[in-house]
Parts: sequence; structure tokens; C-alpha cells
Amino acid sequence: MLATALDYLSQLNLLSVLDILLVTAVIYSALILIRGTRAVQVLRGFIGLALIIALLSSVIELPAFSWLVGTALPVLLLAIPVIFQPELRRALEQLGRTGSYLRLFRRHEESKVVTALKPACLRLSQRRHGAIIVFERDTGLQEYIDTGILLNSEPSPELFLTIFNKATELHDGAVIIRNDKIAAAACVMPLSTSSLSDRQMGLRHRAALGISEVSDAVTVVVSEETGQVSIAHNGRIIRRQDPSRLDTILNAFLQNQTSNGAT
Repeated sequence: MLATALDYLSQLNLLSVLDILLVTAVIYSALILIRGTRAVQVLRGFIGLALIIALLSSVIELPAFSWLVGTALPVLLLAIPVIFQPELRRALEQLGRTGSYLRLFRRHEESKVVTALKPACLRLSQRRHGAIIVFERDTGLQEYIDTGILLNSEPSPELFLTIFNKATELHDGAVIIRNDKIAAAACVMPLSTSSLSDRQMGLRHRAALGISEVSDAVTVVVSEETGQVSIAHNGRIIRRQDPSRLDTILNAFLQNQTSNGAT
């Protein structure tokens, strides 16, 4: 075995190394893309099934079983794009997000929406008023804006507090931010079908997770039950954020930096 390994290594050249690195990068990117999603469990199931089939085929001669596997395999391969549709869609969207690369060369400026949202979230958290605020980025959210009430307003803490006041008609829905303005309120978000581990996370958290699964939006959620502030991005929710540090955390997300918020 050692001699075989040395033989393989002796045949490696620069092109072979580049080939291996490209394959490794593709596999690593795919794993990063599906990390924390339902696709992980599906992938484990596929791998487990493949191992069982390979083990049975190598140990025991099973003609009928081999025929069944050979017949079903093409169908399973066709089913992969359907099963992994959300993850494939997200991968294609990420390839098409040229704006995210251009942002690296821009001068980072603090968003005026974030500046207005910080004191608003602090007061919403203290009052236990639920809220969901979605920041549009490269993926357009026009189809969700169309479900709400168009505002196109300049942001202010008072406006956020008014929208999410329980006595108003606009509080039961999401606010969508576009180009540093409040584009619309009372917008309907897609609900995630992923299981939430904490029962204190309700429909607002599911909606925040849902929009983060189909777009690159960054979403802030204030829990009506606990007053806790959470941030959803890329199919994940980061909970128990400090409202007093919300501006720092949000600006880091919006500028494609890594936030070290507690989960």
C-alpha cells in the first residue's frame, strides 16, 4: 500500500495538484453552503445508503437487489436538484452577486438606517414589542415589498417604534430596508420549514430564517415574548444580541465582515 501511495505521489505534477485543489475547493464550498441546513441530514442519508449498498454488493451476491439499485439510481440522481433546490438556488445567487465583491473596494460608511434602528430596537426590546426588519442587499426583494404597504420613508427611531406599535395596522409584518430607506412595512415573508430548536422562537423568527434562505438579506428580529434581539443571515439565526451593540454588529454584517455575536 505504501509503495502504491509513493507511486501515485511520484506521478503528481503541477496540473494534478491544481486539479486536486479545485475539486477540494468545490467540495468545501458545497459543505459550507449546506452547513446548518436540512440538506446536511439528506446528505448523510445518501452517504449512509450508498455505504450500505456498497457493503451488501461486495459481500453478498444479490441479483434482484442490484437490479433494483441500478434502476433506481438514475431516478435518485434526477431527484437531487429537487431535494437540494434551496441550496442550489443560493449557490447560483452567490455566483451572481457581483455587488458583494465591489463592496470590498468601497469606503465603509455607517448606515443611517442602522443608526436609527439601534435606539428603536432597544426600546422595542424593553417594551416587548415584536419586530422584524429586513435589509435588502444584492438579491432583490421587490416581490415581498409588493405584499406590504409602500412607504419609501427616511428612517428614524420614532418611525420604527410607530410601525411596530401593537396598536397600529402595520406591526404585524416585516419592514424592508432598501437603499437606506424604509421601502415598505407589513410585508409578508416566506416561512422557513427548518426546525427551530427553541420554542420561544415563533413566526417572526421563522420568517427571518425563511427570507435568509432565499436571499442574502440580513434580518433583525425582536422577540415579543422575551424581548431578545436576533439576527438572521444565510439560513442561520444568531440569537441574544446586545441591542446596545446592534449598530456595530449590523454594520459588520452589511459590510460582509464576520460578526462574533453569541449564539
